[in-house]
Amino acid sequence: MRFDRPFRAVKSLAAPAAVTLALLSAVAILSPPRMQATEQGAADRSKPDNLEIAATQSSGAGGNAATVDQPKQVQSDPAQSRSIAARTMEKAKEVAKSAKDIFSRVPCLPPKGGIQPMGSLPHVAAKLASDKPVVIVAFGSSSTQGYGSSSPDFTYPSRLAAQLHRQYPGADITVLNRGVGGEDAPEMMKRLQTAVIDARPDLVIWQVGTNAVLRNLDPVETQKQVNDGVARIQAAGSDVVLVDPQYSPQVYQRAESASRMVRMLQKVAQLRHIGIFPRFEVMREWHDQQSLPVDSFVIADGLHMNDWGYACFAQLLGDDIISSVGQIKLGVDVPATVQKYRPM
Repeated sequence: MRFDRPFRAVKSLAAPAAVTLALLSAVAILSPPRMQATEQGAADRSKPDNLEIAATQSSGAGGNAATVDQPKQVQSDPAQSRSIAARTMEKAKEVAKSAKDIFSRVPCLPPKGGIQPMGSLPHVAAKLASDKPVVIVAFGSSSTQGYGSSSPDFTYPSRLAAQLHRQYPGADITVLNRGVGGEDAPEMMKRLQTAVIDARPDLVIWQVGTNAVLRNLDPVETQKQVNDGVARIQAAGSDVVLVDPQYSPQVYQRAESASRMVRMLQKVAQLRHIGIFPRFEVMREWHDQQSLPVDSFVIADGLHMNDWGYACFAQLLGDDIISSVGQIKLGVDVPATVQKYRPM
């Protein structure tokens, strides 16, 4: 056992019993807390790693950093807390810098014809205007989880969090990554309550349909499940934006199924008066109109996006979200036009 302050040597040899008694007393006093701390540390190490990795995104000083599943931690040592805060700030600066660096060689351009407006996002707009925390849930499969990215900082939810914080530097915006690889509507509906609704989000970005195409799921049943899921999310008081499949070799090789899925999701968005981000068409324009090789935005598996693909997707999606809330400044009343859902 180590002590921060060792006992001084005893000069007299006439009182060994007293020394022994003092040592035993010290052990009795100091041992329980140190043992408890050791057991707690072992318990913490035995916990499995969180698959939804926490990453704080910030553009620098000022305001609360937008986060992706950032767990709350209690630090008993103020010096250690300051050290962690300093490291977090440095990490946030690196991420903000990388957001610019990744487009230095190939810019992220919006589609030439623009993107159809996704309508208003009244819950997000109201929270921003009243200076209240905003919670966004990114719900989906592997392209939400971030498969193909080089690090958690390069997933689309992380990129989106950083962009929204740069736009609203004083706002408390949290983006939760609820992506699970391999899933589609049937599996997502089973965890809709616990993964999404229980988080009480102001906005849910639901990426769905890719695995339904790859697995040849019944499009009629998929449409029903997505429609029911959107209805439940709206009933819980959240804005909703759908994201359709990605344009990549494994998907467009099933052109008929992919086109049917895209049309189906558009129909659900129209029926439920919610927004939809046309990822399939946006990515197809990268290739067809901007002459980008597919391997410049899709990894070698022919399905998942790479860092640039996720970054550009997040950038364009973030631009749409910002536009949809009317770029409302904090402290300004929400216009009446964004107090209700509007047909697309």
